[in-house]
Amino acid sequence: MTEVPSSTVKSHPGLLRKGSASKMALKEKIVQIYEGFFKGEDTSLGNSNFWDEIFLLKVNVSYIQKEFDKLSGEQLVGLKENINSLFYHCIQTLRQNHPIRKVNVLQTLCALIWGVFKKSHGNYGFDVIDILIGFESAEAQMQALVETLDELLTGDSSVSLKNLGLKLLLVLLTATDNVSQNTLLEYVMINSVFETLIQLLANPVSRQNHGHDAVLILTLLVQYRKYESANPYIVKLSILDDELALNGYAQVVSSTLTDFNRQYQTSHVQQQSGGLFSAFTNMVGNMFVPDEASLEAVKANDSNLLALYEAVHLNRNFITTLTHSHAASSPATPPSSPTVPTAHAVEAAVVGGQKVEPAAASPDPNSHDQPTNLLGTFLEYSSIVMQNTKDETRFNNAKLCLIILLCITEDQYANSLMHDVNMNFRVPIHKAPMRHRKATLDKMPASRPLACALLDLMVEFITSHMMKNMPMELYIKSLGITHRVLCYQKKCRVRLQYEWKELWTALINLLKFILSNESNLIKKPTIFPMASKVVSIFNLFITFGDTFLPSPGSYDQLYYEIIRMHQVFDNLYSMALRYTSSDGEFKDAAARLANNLGNVRAIINHFTPKVDSWAAAQHLSSLTEEQVLEVVRGNYDTLTLKLHDSLDQFERYAEKPKETAFFTQLVRSIISEVRKNISVSSLQQHSILQEFSTIR
Repeated sequence: MTEVPSSTVKSHPGLLRKGSASKMALKEKIVQIYEGFFKGEDTSLGNSNFWDEIFLLKVNVSYIQKEFDKLSGEQLVGLKENINSLFYHCIQTLRQNHPIRKVNVLQTLCALIWGVFKKSHGNYGFDVIDILIGFESAEAQMQALVETLDELLTGDSSVSLKNLGLKLLLVLLTATDNVSQNTLLEYVMINSVFETLIQLLANPVSRQNHGHDAVLILTLLVQYRKYESANPYIVKLSILDDELALNGYAQVVSSTLTDFNRQYQTSHVQQQSGGLFSAFTNMVGNMFVPDEASLEAVKANDSNLLALYEAVHLNRNFITTLTHSHAASSPATPPSSPTVPTAHAVEAAVVGGQKVEPAAASPDPNSHDQPTNLLGTFLEYSSIVMQNTKDETRFNNAKLCLIILLCITEDQYANSLMHDVNMNFRVPIHKAPMRHRKATLDKMPASRPLACALLDLMVEFITSHMMKNMPMELYIKSLGITHRVLCYQKKCRVRLQYEWKELWTALINLLKFILSNESNLIKKPTIFPMASKVVSIFNLFITFGDTFLPSPGSYDQLYYEIIRMHQVFDNLYSMALRYTSSDGEFKDAAARLANNLGNVRAIINHFTPKVDSWAAAQHLSSLTEEQVLEVVRGNYDTLTLKLHDSLDQFERYAEKPKETAFFTQLVRSIISEVRKNISVSSLQQHSILQEFSTIR
């Protein structure tokens, strides 16, 4: 700023303000106007060109925010006419074909909305709509605003201007902590921006520039009073069948998750290359202080996961996009447009869902440009997030991942895609470090149907979360996902080539853990339902395994594992009987568990004597696995099993009422994060001016 002589300072006090080092500096012209505005003056008096001129001046968003912060409730109400007038003229000017004015108008509107809503949190007794727009003209003004934004976003406006238009919608959506209490959104329900957002997602160029904001806006609009009344955005999203738009939506989510996976892999490689001391200090540090950067990165993905959840939950047409193969390097490219891979390489195998074409050469695992799909990327992401669920942020993120997988595994078509032997993918599943193993990642996983990667993820979760503070809710969901996959296989007689022994071992180890930690876990009401779910999964294998296990040998192996680990099942039955014989709160649940163990106990009681008898006849003190299997194969005929009802039935997922509180709090958290990260004034005006200088 130019230093002003003291004589000038004295003669023009109204034009000056204190600068740094207590020197006086010239005020910006816009600041003079703002001062009059916040004093309640009509700053347009005597100047017929006032509204044309003011929007040519650079907006000072931070000054507007500071002035709003200073106001009391009464003072804000006193400024109603000025605020209404400014809002009205903003809308009128936004309709003009003048890019500089549009930029300043959009920033001014953002500052106005921020300021008025921020004061409303103080419960001053005024209505936001009346203060901001005025009741009488609110409907017309909001209709004009939405229509003008539609034209701006779908027309040939510059990228920066469209970004600013989307930022205005985000400011509007995040004005209140609880999106359903934002009454201004009623006008966005009436005057829909859905088609505009879909158009942005369907076009590869606009998706590249605006896809993330478009998906975020749509996701937040779906949350508005979703449990109270008919939300038109829910209806429209549920019936959307535009393939380009759906694939665009999927690629925006996939791109963000892929970036997270890459960053995680890069940091993991760096930790491993840091040597023993680095690994030790990192481990000790993480024991006491959570990695803030990591937490923020996980929290930042909440909105992307919510977007994925809403699409999977509401729209059956979206299911096809889960396995659609596209190039990871260009997430904005539509599926119909082939991409040319580049040659640069990155660390090994960090991209989820690398598809292997039967007629093509094997892909280079070190390339950024591997063909990927959303479900493979999501499964890899889930394996990273689920490694640590001790803090609330990661727990909630992992929970949302499991809810999404519940919805996917309930869908018949999704299951058919995941089990299709002609659609094989390489999906890296990250494994957490444990006492008996280091953190591991198969850099070139086998090419298999996606159902195999999903089951690997569930096995890994079950294996790695047996701890004192056990995440029971997540265990129930992971077992539910496994059960749904098996129900599909039984129903459609799909014989998935999978190492089922890994799942059986994980489930038996889970039962062992429950038994050894009974005194601690019994305080949690879900211990018996969880144990019953494990036993029900075994019953599904026992009763119907011959219809979906890959071979008779796999079925024999199931019996071998049950017989080998009979002590676990015997102890579980004893525990159930103890609680059944008392009149405590767990009596009924324990009785159901004891009943579910009927077939398992029948197998143990039938085969154990025969194995012992055969060993005695052969004068052997111990038998090999193959010898036991020989006894099993020879004694199926005399085994009697009970047919349990509803083994292949499950309670379908419903968001309301069980998960209502979870999603309400999640949306609050997302709104808080979005509001914190929006910076309208950060759009450098000189770059926008450069952009506009090419417009003739």
